[in-house]
Amino acid sequence: MEQYLCLTDLLDQDLSAYEYFQTLPPELQTALRRDGGVASFEELQARAAHLRDAGLPGGAY
Repeated sequence: MEQYLCLTDLLDQDLSAYEYFQTLPPELQTALRRDGGVASFEELQARAAHLRDAGLPGGAY
């Protein structure tokens, strides 16, 4: 699992992570950007799933 400095770095360097992020609803994208603790594609997927499970608006897609 490759680690990046932050979500922005991950999205800039990992095409799969970028494409996945772009499929997420805007509310989830905003929450993930605000979180700031995402440094790998696996963390991105897990954090998005957690936010969906927590009932974030826009999380049920």
